[in-house]
Amino acid sequence: MTKHKAPLVKAFLNPDSETFSYVVYDRLGGQAVVIDPVLGFDYASGRTRTESAQRLLDFVHEQRLIVPWILETHVHADHLSAASFLRQRLGGKTAIGERITEVQAIFRDVFELEPEFLSDGSQFDRLLADGDILEVGELHIRVMHTPGHTPVDMTYLINEQAAFVGDTLFMPDVGTARCDFPGGSASRLYQSVQCLLALPESTDIHVCHDYPKAGREHRHGTTVAEQRRHNIHVRDGIDEASFVRMRHERDDTLSMPRLLLPAIQVNIRAGKMPPADEQGKVFLKLPVNRL
Repeated sequence: MTKHKAPLVKAFLNPDSETFSYVVYDRLGGQAVVIDPVLGFDYASGRTRTESAQRLLDFVHEQRLIVPWILETHVHADHLSAASFLRQRLGGKTAIGERITEVQAIFRDVFELEPEFLSDGSQFDRLLADGDILEVGELHIRVMHTPGHTPVDMTYLINEQAAFVGDTLFMPDVGTARCDFPGGSASRLYQSVQCLLALPESTDIHVCHDYPKAGREHRHGTTVAEQRRHNIHVRDGIDEASFVRMRHERDDTLSMPRLLLPAIQVNIRAGKMPPADEQGKVFLKLPVNRL
């Protein structure tokens, strides 16, 4: 295999949702991908906010980057995607895992979406499968299907050196993501994590969220070696049965994410809002006693 140089990584923290978005690029003036961009949303007022996405956009312009792809690791339940906002300003295409169709079918019924909404993934420019390869300038992106948190979760392994894992793994002192969303599976998550931990120990791991305990600041980067030795949920020596038992017990104590209802409606549309009504007004639905 051809040896690739390490990709350049710029992380952006959205403090409200504790989400990390990324611009990954090959060089100044070169090509880049954007991973998991965030559109702010104030639930009380129903207003969107673009500060986080604008910071990312400003960086792309400062570095004179071309962005052919905006990549989502999964359908996020804790923030709205800024993929559409960025696509309008940067061009490029949107991509997500091919099992987005399952998530769309589930929530099309929950929200009783308009008949024109198709649960076929066509809202995205490309649906990715395990093993797919994207070539972006000097970035070699290998797609790994890492389900468990949701059916659609993907990891993007860039230049065989940096893995962008979405919610599959958190920082070692936080552990792993919940598995009680529709289509989630603690057993599948354990197996997905084992695939990640089988990568070379020097592989960098970049997480989508960090929920730091008191006394430390947010971090987005760790390594396979650190995860194998110190992850409180899946370090070496923890077997699948123990993990599944722990995950089920913990998930039973968790409340639903604060922005789940607005986020899902937008994110299954690749970051687009629902169609406006005849007066040009856009509405998000709030199903009562459905979840």
